[in-house]
Amino acid sequence: MVSPPRISGALLRTLAKAARTKAGSRGLYRLLRADLKIDALTSLAEECRGTVPLHVRAKQGRPPRQADDARHALPGNGSWSGTSARFVAAYESEETTPNEVISRCLEEARSLAARTPSIGPILCYADGDARSEAEAATERYRTKRTRGPLDGVPFAVKEQTSVKNLPRQAGTTFLSAAPCLEDATCIARLRAAGAIVIGTTPMTEFGMSPVGQNSKRTLPKNPHAPDRIAGGSSTGSGVAVATGLVPFAIGADGGGSIRIPAAMNGVFGIKPTWGRISRAGDISSGSVAHLGPLASSTLDLALVLEHVGATDSTDPETAFAPPIEPGSLLRALGRGVKGLRIAVDEHEWGDASKSVEKAGREALRALERDGAVLVPVKLRMARYAPAIGYMSIGPESLGALKREWQNNADDMGADLQIAFGSLGVVGALDYIETQRLREGLRREIAQMFGDVDLMALPSTAQTAARASQAEMSSGFLDARLLANLCRFAFLGNLTGLPASSCPVGVDDDSLPIGFQLMGDAWDEASVLAATAHLERTGVACAKKPMVSTDVFRRR
Repeated sequence: MVSPPRISGALLRTLAKAARTKAGSRGLYRLLRADLKIDALTSLAEECRGTVPLHVRAKQGRPPRQADDARHALPGNGSWSGTSARFVAAYESEETTPNEVISRCLEEARSLAARTPSIGPILCYADGDARSEAEAATERYRTKRTRGPLDGVPFAVKEQTSVKNLPRQAGTTFLSAAPCLEDATCIARLRAAGAIVIGTTPMTEFGMSPVGQNSKRTLPKNPHAPDRIAGGSSTGSGVAVATGLVPFAIGADGGGSIRIPAAMNGVFGIKPTWGRISRAGDISSGSVAHLGPLASSTLDLALVLEHVGATDSTDPETAFAPPIEPGSLLRALGRGVKGLRIAVDEHEWGDASKSVEKAGREALRALERDGAVLVPVKLRMARYAPAIGYMSIGPESLGALKREWQNNADDMGADLQIAFGSLGVVGALDYIETQRLREGLRREIAQMFGDVDLMALPSTAQTAARASQAEMSSGFLDARLLANLCRFAFLGNLTGLPASSCPVGVDDDSLPIGFQLMGDAWDEASVLAATAHLERTGVACAKKPMVSTDVFRRR
């Protein structure tokens, strides 16, 4: 019943009712285990398992790579919509002001939302605070007392992360709509740098779907093709950047939820090392979810990480993060790739569509031409990462949301009811055995990084799929699409290692293709260096979509 073809409408609602019965939940769980290849985990040999993990801190293969700065030009000049540097240059030259830009951002966001289908990336607008902060930034530029490279730059925030004076409902209709009393740590740090929140972005319900549909929200469709999905769960954040509304947005990634919408929408994104960015003030819990930026350029990924990637006493996981030396990530963008060792597992690449594989291979050849060394590897456990990922994030999410599931199931979308109903069948032994396999996977990847600097993978196995308005309204289940979107994502979440996605071309339908680079623990610098090199050489580029906006235009 849950296998392809896609299920929506009345049948989906019927399955949701069944999922809330003992017999139905067990039957659906068995089907989902088969569809998502979870059953294959039981056949793995004992040597694939580690001991029961006591923590999920990223395992380091070796100390972060030390590389000379080749002093290549910073990337981002080819970005059609402009990076943060473009905004700052426009302010400093008096081409425009933060006042004018923020007003246009708020207007254009509403215009995008008024389209049919909606391309609107903003859920709750921060009109009052954004305008007052723009006035203050405009005055700082007038008096030449600016706060640095993010001053006056607009950005948006996924609705699961606290923004003062805006609700934090995580894609639901039943969590409190009361305004947050304070910013999450990472948002407060960006505000301190002068960046301006224009609003929160809509997401899939509790971030439990990578597809980009939520029956409780009007989620934006893909600006490159409005009949296609925009990916999730950081759906609005990806669209906000892709349309040119903001140069960067904050997302969260528990199973690809930054990298998937980055790939679907043709922008850049990075999930940093576990513990690099504080989750204080974010709704995320569990052992796989990270906060991170999506952006129009690698330059903004580096800028955001430098401003928010620091220890925080209110998030104990950040205590293990080595400090980011000021300016070090920006300098890394000029390193180039000479001598960089990049692992390539042919079996992994074989699971991508022809168009995705072709674009990724071309990116690899470009890196090799400029001095990178491609290192063939054969990983035993990588193919099982999706199944291990589903059996990690699923039970952890249900455990964290047990009260909501008991009290508000009727208010949840049908697809989430099916997921939570099925996950209720997972036993303690199943979860512990999965975590032992996860530990075996982490051990294998750490060993690989003893000899390489990066691993190259597709971001997703396919490009953006079609979805009708009826499917977007009712919700839908599509096990094949789910598997293709998450196929290469969970490896980074389960290991806690940094991983980026960059746009490296389009398929035959002009849909963006994402290319992923994963690095060793705490070595975001090498990930950004290679991603920046692809951007600087024109191999990676955020192309102007079919639906876009220009916040620099004068009225």
